[in-house]
Amino acid sequence: MRPAEAGPLARLARACLAAAIIAALWALAAAWLRLPFLPGPGQALARFGQRLAEGSLLLHLGASARRIGLALLFTGPAAAALGLAAGRSPRLDALLSPFVYLLHPLPKVAFLPIIMLFFGLGDAPKVVLIGLILFGQILVAARDAARAVDEGALRAVQALGAGRLALLRHVVLPASLPSLLTALRVGLGTAIAVLFLAETFATQSGLGYYIMDAWARVDYPDMYAAILALALFGLLVYGAIDLLEARLCRWRRRD
Repeated sequence: MRPAEAGPLARLARACLAAAIIAALWALAAAWLRLPFLPGPGQALARFGQRLAEGSLLLHLGASARRIGLALLFTGPAAAALGLAAGRSPRLDALLSPFVYLLHPLPKVAFLPIIMLFFGLGDAPKVVLIGLILFGQILVAARDAARAVDEGALRAVQALGAGRLALLRHVVLPASLPSLLTALRVGLGTAIAVLFLAETFATQSGLGYYIMDAWARVDYPDMYAAILALALFGLLVYGAIDLLEARLCRWRRRD
């Protein structure tokens, strides 16, 4: 039997413990090295609170969240639907596989200059770049999850008169949801990292821009405050996916 999964309070407690350990190690390193570009966590947290109260961090956080949200909205449902269909259709899979094998391993950030030439210097190229990352991750995960669905369950539902769409909705999609949500975690983590790089090009908004701007101004507490904001953004995204999984995958057995 598997051990029972930790509840939300237990996971929160572990996250707080991890944060405390990181803060302690950070404080020790700052006190020992005494480098001007490594302020202590207390100084960074104080600046974080100050910028949060002023609204500047929220403004840049909102810009980053908007770009990732738009990319997920435009590409996530299409990638999931196409991947699930390819996983259950050998013909469609044979058609898509060469493109997946050719394009998916390529680092998407390499396309940024080309994307900027096509879409200009605003939010559009950043949304397209993040969309490419999410599309590939979700498509591959959905296809593999759909291919791994238990054939016995499919035949049992077919025997009850279910058609292809009913099979996808009632068997394939529920069985694939855990893999899809895992792919979403991985994809969004990669997207946040790549967005940091993308926001250093031709923009004046977003946490990536804010971090590099603080670095250029030699304002290291500001830089670390923005890094903290980026870390908290990632933590909130992962927490939201955990809540979504708990709600959508209540059917999963927990011993």
